[in-house]
Amino acid sequence: MTTKNELVAAVAEQAKLTKAAAAAAVDATFDAIAASLKAGEEVKLIGFGSFSVVTRAAREGRNPRTGKPVKIEASKAPKFTPGKGLKEVVNG
Repeated sequence: MTTKNELVAAVAEQAKLTKAAAAAAVDATFDAIAASLKAGEEVKLIGFGSFSVVTRAAREGRNPRTGKPVKIEASKAPKFTPGKGLKEVVNG
């Protein structure tokens, strides 16, 4: 499974839902996770993993074409940390 459509199809099949209902459920899940992260909250899905927001400090980088220094602004980025259950499934 590599696309959102494939995820929706898999959810529809496993949960015995229509593709429209599965798409609505997947979209609602993604929206809820994004809203929580935007609010600065961590999302913990026991057995699967945790989503959080990390702050990247401002730093100086280099333009790869010219080699000139470039100022990179501070930013926030989403981070996913897999849980024990997910690690066991992947490795087992």
